Amino acid sequence: MNQLTPDQTERVVAIAMDLARAGDTAQLTEFVEHGLPVNVTDAQSNTLLMLAAYHGHADTVRALLRLGADPDLPNDRGQVALAGALFKGEDAVVAVLVEAGADLDSGTPTAREAATMFGRAHLL
Repeated sequence: MNQLTPDQTERVVAIAMDLARAGDTAQLTEFVEHGLPVNVTDAQSNTLLMLAAYHGHADTVRALLRLGADPDLPNDRGQVALAGALFKGEDAVVAVLVEAGADLDSGTPTAREAATMFGRAHLL
């Protein structure tokens, strides 16, 4: 089997990150089912789940969680998907992440702190 070069791998990851931002659940799921690690990160340590959550794609978030995405992985600034969704006001994404058991105390700020800051404590 042929292996991807580092440049090819970088391009595949960039495409997957764009799919997560766009909420293209079908194509993103195919990438993961064909071997892309569900917790792959970009240069800033953002995960597919984090980008989908931040951009308000609840169905994509749900699919990534079903595929084993870790909702509590922080990026290089200590941010996690749940706090990002709270910041952006993505209530449907918040509900999916909370239902999946995302840690309300992980990240900087934590989800609890973000919810308080942005008037969304009722969602937790």
